[in-house]
Amino acid sequence: MKNVKKNELFELRDFLILWSTQSVSQLGSSITAFALTLWLYEKTGSSLSTAALTICSYTPYVLMSVFAGAVTDRFDKKKTMLGCDVFAVMCTITVFLLFRANCLMVWHLYVLNGISGFMNTVQQPASEVAMTLIIPPKHYQRTSGLQSLSRSLISILNPLIATALYAFAGLNGVIAIDVCSFLVAFTALLFFIKIPEKKSDRRESVRKLVKEGLVFLKENPLIMTLILFMSGVNLVASAFDAVLPGYVLPNPKGGQAVLGIVTSCAGAAMIIGSLIASALPKPRDRVKVIYLTMLFSLGTENFLLAFSREPVLWCIGQIIGWILVPIMSANLDVILRTTIPVELQGRVYACRNTLQFFTIPIGLFLGGFMVDRVCEPMMSIYGDLSILKALFGSGKGSGAALMMLVLGVGGSLICIITGRKLKKYHYNEG
Repeated sequence: MKNVKKNELFELRDFLILWSTQSVSQLGSSITAFALTLWLYEKTGSSLSTAALTICSYTPYVLMSVFAGAVTDRFDKKKTMLGCDVFAVMCTITVFLLFRANCLMVWHLYVLNGISGFMNTVQQPASEVAMTLIIPPKHYQRTSGLQSLSRSLISILNPLIATALYAFAGLNGVIAIDVCSFLVAFTALLFFIKIPEKKSDRRESVRKLVKEGLVFLKENPLIMTLILFMSGVNLVASAFDAVLPGYVLPNPKGGQAVLGIVTSCAGAAMIIGSLIASALPKPRDRVKVIYLTMLFSLGTENFLLAFSREPVLWCIGQIIGWILVPIMSANLDVILRTTIPVELQGRVYACRNTLQFFTIPIGLFLGGFMVDRVCEPMMSIYGDLSILKALFGSGKGSGAALMMLVLGVGGSLICIITGRKLKKYHYNEG
């Protein structure tokens, strides 16, 4: 038995080193991103300004992901990852130098986030292929679980660590931790991990790969409808992310520490949801599970936050909103993997990424815009009306509460309308 475990550890050596060190680096980057959100909100008091940070980093991913997978197949994966890491840390160091010189401006963060987002767009597919190349096929399920666990833990830890570091050490301390985490990951990848290169004589054009993926989606309306449904879910969820800081930070019972705790509840819920998803038996109707779980999540969470004033209820809302996401994701993943032929999955997934995630920067912009330019001004004028005051409170943050109600209604309608449309299609898992 001991020999078996030793053999498994040896087989997974490169994966364990890469996974653990890259997770540390991702945690460092997430801490910096969260701290910059706090810094920017302190400077501007604007939900739209803070949302624009994520918009700038996510837009390159949406625009380029459809091509990035095919492009990175042509280059050495290890060199690609190392190069992207260097560019990303240079952006972080630039922020540090500008901040130390008291020259840091909002537009600097937007430009640097855009560059960092572009590097991530190239690095992500290279990293995914690298993982496939260093993991023995018999360990795919186990290693996938470890990667899911690390993502959930980062979601929990990054807001808590970021708020604590930012409070005690400021932006200087946060960036120092980020740079140290980069050095750990970079050193491990450069000196201790060997990534074999898979040679292929087939050199298809990027344009042809993209076209084949789009043709498949056009000929499979169930898959296309599910992807477009998820783009609608992402629109509401990203708008929620833009609204949340403007809802929690100015609230008398809110603040930076509370925002960190509330945000961390989403990661905790994801961990619980992942355990539930792995234990549940195969459902009778995977398609139905997808839209019903999202109906419950989007409706309940947004309505609860819209009408509540207590941090405990905000945390409960986050848990409700995220605990069913892994269940939805697991069923969606099964449908995609069993419906899309293996030889087409790469290009179809690339097209899926663009179609499914293009609404995220749009949602971030709309969420911030609606709070700053519509809901908050409206509540400042009409907020003294007894019904509005009773429902959404008063003062700064009441407009964000109103926007939560709008998102709850919008998310529920998307789920109900799409659910009726999906009933026309039949999925047979076989």
